Amino acid sequence: MIDKTKITLSAKELELVCSTDWILTKHIIIEKVINLFSAMLISMQQKTGEQKSNLPVEVFIKDPKISRGENYRQLPYVMLDYPRYFEKQDTLAIRTFFWWGNFFSINLQLSGNIKNSVVNNLAANFLHLQQNDYWICVNNNPWQHYFEEDNYLPLQKITMEQFSVMLNRELFIKIGKKISIEHWETVAPFIANTFEEMILLLKN
Repeated sequence: MIDKTKITLSAKELELVCSTDWILTKHIIIEKVINLFSAMLISMQQKTGEQKSNLPVEVFIKDPKISRGENYRQLPYVMLDYPRYFEKQDTLAIRTFFWWGNFFSINLQLSGNIKNSVVNNLAANFLHLQQNDYWICVNNNPWQHYFEEDNYLPLQKITMEQFSVMLNRELFIKIGKKISIEHWETVAPFIANTFEEMILLLKN
């Protein structure tokens, strides 16, 4: 008797499962992203070293970390956390994120006393952030990275007064920028420039 619940593959699925080229290419691309992040980390550490006397000590407490995974919203990702200070009450992190099929992003996340010490700098730089395509997290979960209206809102859509309210409304602040993977050739300067902007926001 034929099992009517037998799992079958579509023509496209069968073509893919019979091919090794695409999965090997995927591994190569992920390694290139990791190598890119490793190279960017060197310049990031140089930049923070130049500003060491002006930055919170939490920037330098934990070693940077590059990690990878296969299932952020069902797609592969690579992320670099530097700085990466995650404690129960206080957070200071800049996360550079590659999400397969979508974008590279870089996000500044703050909470606790560190957040309180930076709020005024963020408010004072609203126009700069707005004019340079920053987004602000409107989700109550700081661990989501997709740029949709239930998670991130572009600052171009809000006023300075609304921004000030958002800075004080949640226990954390998270702002970010993204760039399409299609612009691969300009990703490195995008990351470098955005990281420098974020570090300046942390200056004492």
